[in-house]
Amino acid sequence: MEEASPGFSALLDLPGQAGHPAAAPAPGPEGHRKRLREKLLRAGPDALADYELLEMLLFLALPRVDTKPHAKRLMARFGSFARATTAPEHELRGVEGIGDAAVAALRLARASALRLLAQEAREQPILNNWDRLLAYLTAALAHEAVEQFRVLFLDSRNRLLADEAQARGTVNHTPVYPREVVKRALELGATALILVHNHPSGDPTPSRADIEMTIEVRHAAATLGIVLHDHLIIGNGRHLSFRRENLL
Repeated sequence: MEEASPGFSALLDLPGQAGHPAAAPAPGPEGHRKRLREKLLRAGPDALADYELLEMLLFLALPRVDTKPHAKRLMARFGSFARATTAPEHELRGVEGIGDAAVAALRLARASALRLLAQEAREQPILNNWDRLLAYLTAALAHEAVEQFRVLFLDSRNRLLADEAQARGTVNHTPVYPREVVKRALELGATALILVHNHPSGDPTPSRADIEMTIEVRHAAATLGIVLHDHLIIGNGRHLSFRRENLL
């Protein structure tokens, strides 16, 4: 049975600090956890393998359990840290030892990363901050199992007013209604748009339907003085810009 986490204080409770005299590493899982904590603080997160990052996340969820086998099972099932933290809940629960607390810890990791990337993307005008925008969109959409259509609503200085999911579809189709997109832009006072959707296949090549929908949105927006800057398709490790491909 999973137990409540004692919090970050226990995760980072290192010897040598006030009230914590240095001692030899404890045997078993506690000694292993201590060595991982020291490795993280000494060498940084890049020194940790994917399964070690998963182990440390699960420390918080399962404080009295050896989480290395859990992490190894997650890696065997999903192949990477990114895929493990973005996997559907029902698939996570299919891995031995992964219950409510572990799922919550994995979800927290993804939410934290997305929150950070979204904040960085908001700090400057979007068109001057393209790399950060793509990093955020890739993290948010590249591992989605079905298509998701999002709209970035921008103000007159190209700052992000809102990033909203307009629709979710199947593995290869999402219904999009240009009038609804433009209506929402007017509600927000947006003067420009960037359309975004993912291709779960990993191939960002636009379909004929993608191209036709983009043209419809551009025309509907233009009649009300709203500019469509781009349409981005996010694949797995790749993306496509309609603007760059001269499709706008």
